[in-house]
Amino acid sequence: MAYLDYQVAQIPTGWRKILHLNWPLVFLIFAVACYGFVMLYSVAGGDFETWAEPQIYRFIVGMILMIGLAFVPMWFWRGVSVFAYVLCLVLLAAVELFGDIGMGAQRWIDIGPIQFQPSELMKIALVLLLAAYYDWLDARKVSHPFWVLIPVLLILTPTGFVMMQPDLGTSLMLITGGGIVMFAAGVSLWYFAGVLLLIAALVTAVMESRDTEWQLLKDYQYRRIDTFLDPSVDPLGDGYNITQAQIALGSGGWSGRGFMQGTQSRLNFLPEKHTDFIFTVLAEEFGFVGAISLLVLYSLIIGFCLFSAITNRDRFGSLLTIGVGGTFFVYFAINMGMVTGMLPVVGSPLPLVSYGGTAMMILLMGFGMMQAAHVHRPR
Repeated sequence: MAYLDYQVAQIPTGWRKILHLNWPLVFLIFAVACYGFVMLYSVAGGDFETWAEPQIYRFIVGMILMIGLAFVPMWFWRGVSVFAYVLCLVLLAAVELFGDIGMGAQRWIDIGPIQFQPSELMKIALVLLLAAYYDWLDARKVSHPFWVLIPVLLILTPTGFVMMQPDLGTSLMLITGGGIVMFAAGVSLWYFAGVLLLIAALVTAVMESRDTEWQLLKDYQYRRIDTFLDPSVDPLGDGYNITQAQIALGSGGWSGRGFMQGTQSRLNFLPEKHTDFIFTVLAEEFGFVGAISLLVLYSLIIGFCLFSAITNRDRFGSLLTIGVGGTFFVYFAINMGMVTGMLPVVGSPLPLVSYGGTAMMILLMGFGMMQAAHVHRPR
């Protein structure tokens, strides 16, 4: 072992950093992305060029970017955290002024041939800033009300911009991702209990106010709640998407109908089958076995993120790793909850599987920062 350590010590610094990458995580990310390539080929009816080919090119660029960011020292990420957050806020404000509208929402900015969502950038920038904040803050002040209020405002400010787009899915990710970093930093559980009680009280007030003089929501909003609780109430309207998704999930059975044999996707019953509802295509074609195997890969990625964070003695690197891993978890949890009817349909892609450039590139950038924390951790 001593001889091996000596040999590693003789390797140039750049190559040594490559050896110190979290390689199991790299292979797991690649495995999940392969699921996406296969399913995008399937939903395109066997056409490789429509969605699968562009996605592969984006993934290759994203992986190169991830490896490159892993070499960046942690002092740099600490230093740019405030700048990255402010820049993303400016971009979110710019979306409100001259952003492109698509699917009824104003979320994109066009810069020449590039179109991207600033809200995706904010997911990582927020985690970066909160990790730097708690790394700077004295541990004895973490649960003091004043020092808790600051990160709450840092979370709610971009959330407000995103809600105006409107984008409920990303808003939930920002709140939950920021909350995960606060929890990992050691903020008292009483604050989280208070938030849960406040949410419960708000939901109760909304439901109790229905058909009263002080009704808190519009009638159409209550109808959407009814449809979420029971999609059969409006199977051809608001409940159509989730009804078709549940049919696809159920028809897959144990082993599925077979590759490119899913009737829901072939006959175009599934909405947004290459983005938000791609998991239902996977479940129909490969059944429970295919769906649970993807979930296992996701769980392994989270497990390696947690292990890297726990074993990292640098507070900033540890919180950054937990934040990126937590954001990734919220990504697929919201999507799977949405397509199975456990959560409202909020328009959230399945990470590394759904078609899309911004989400994949930003997520791989986040993993690159996490890899930097792993490579440069104290040894």
